[in-house]
Amino acid sequence: MAITDEKAGLRKRMMAVREALPAATRKRAEADVAGVGLPPGLGDTAATISSYWAIGAELDPGALEGRLIAAGHTICLPCIQGKAEPMLFRTWKHGDPMRERKWGIKEPIEPAPSVDPDILLVPMLAWDAAGYRLGYGGGYYDRTIQALRARKTITVIGFAYDEQKVDAVPRLDYDERLDWMLTPSGVIRFG
Repeated sequence: MAITDEKAGLRKRMMAVREALPAATRKRAEADVAGVGLPPGLGDTAATISSYWAIGAELDPGALEGRLIAAGHTICLPCIQGKAEPMLFRTWKHGDPMRERKWGIKEPIEPAPSVDPDILLVPMLAWDAAGYRLGYGGGYYDRTIQALRARKTITVIGFAYDEQKVDAVPRLDYDERLDWMLTPSGVIRFG
């Protein structure tokens, strides 16, 4: 079986796992992950942190964002530029103007300035103990992480439910590795 077929099958399976989590479990997970916070040492100085607009049953980073803003961090959200391009990031706070894109994802719009984040919180469908994630198949995060790593030092943190862990995520050469994983039960450092 080709790796792309393995990924497609795992996406379908893990989407069902995530969607099957009861609403109360998902809500409790949002509070738990906010209580865990950033990995040790990463929140000590003000940073620009990329979050994301949660869709469907994704683990919602909203409660954590509130904690990060209160600690002096700047939040930004990704904006899709084109199918084969890295994403752009714009600063964002609650109440800023947004536009809705494909899949119901909301993005900040101008005049919100574009920035390069120092830390990225990355959504996913699955993750493994080696630090690899399975996204939705568009490659947006892989291209973006690669482009950012070529320009500066960044920290990439996977953000998902504990139930999304799998034995191994099928991967290709272009799949970018996470530095950390943040789940409701704690943080894991890779590498």
